[in-house]
Amino acid sequence: MMDSKRNGFCFLFLSLFIFSLPVSAQMSVEDVCKKISRKLASVSYKECDIGFELSGAESVQGTPIIIKEYPPLPPRKPQSRVLLIGGIHGDEYSSVSVVYKWLRKLEKYHSGLFHWKVIPLLNPDGLLRRKSQRMNGNGVDLNRNFPTQDWHHLSQHYWVKRTYKNPRRYPGKDPLSEPETRWLYDLIEEFKPDVIIAVHAPYGVLDFDGPPRAPKRLGQLYLNLLGAYPGSLGNFAGIEREIPVITIELKHAGIMPSRKEISHIWGDMIRWLKRNTPRKVEKPEQQLVTPAAVQAGPS
Repeated sequence: MMDSKRNGFCFLFLSLFIFSLPVSAQMSVEDVCKKISRKLASVSYKECDIGFELSGAESVQGTPIIIKEYPPLPPRKPQSRVLLIGGIHGDEYSSVSVVYKWLRKLEKYHSGLFHWKVIPLLNPDGLLRRKSQRMNGNGVDLNRNFPTQDWHHLSQHYWVKRTYKNPRRYPGKDPLSEPETRWLYDLIEEFKPDVIIAVHAPYGVLDFDGPPRAPKRLGQLYLNLLGAYPGSLGNFAGIEREIPVITIELKHAGIMPSRKEISHIWGDMIRWLKRNTPRKVEKPEQQLVTPAAVQAGPS
């Protein structure tokens, strides 16, 4: 009887201890993959179970951000470093799913030509909640939270005067106030990408910030410069740091492009990377792509 009571007490103590641990201590890569595959019908668990690693970063609510690296393959020296990001906004389902489809190609064809770091889902709290939302767990639009010049004045003015305090575009109280943006900022500092590719939806265009020359189209997405916004990744990295930022705006947030279109976007993107990265020094007569005036827009 005493042994039974003792065992029962130990089990209760162990259960209370486990459930008192931070969420991150309980979640593995496999746990994150299961959550993503349950949320997105277009992403199977098998597609996620390809050797992702925990980045060391967590969302506001403690979900790990996972990352996949395709490193240099000696003796070949990679032409350039590429950072690919999906799921900055949690309600843009296709932006996550398409990155997983492209990972299939990297799994099969990675040759070492480029050094890749891939983040399929930067904003797990936005996606994995019952009703997905654009913002993160603190209600902050991550694509308005990067430390661009005069952020405190411009971002608040833009949010109040241009979006009329639209909660979907709330920039936060301070730049890099969110764990997700702080981690991505540090990753950019460490990795020093030659180009950043950010996948969004649902405006069906191709946006570009920074040098050199922008791609005219990727697949059926044609170049349409959307402008620069206070706190956006394109403004922070592309305009102020001169790291080319390609923003792919898929046509639908909840509907996947066709397999053919997914493949065409990828193929055009690889061709552009081969020809334009790392960035060449522009000749005086060449004109760099510059941002349009700050205006209301999607990303």
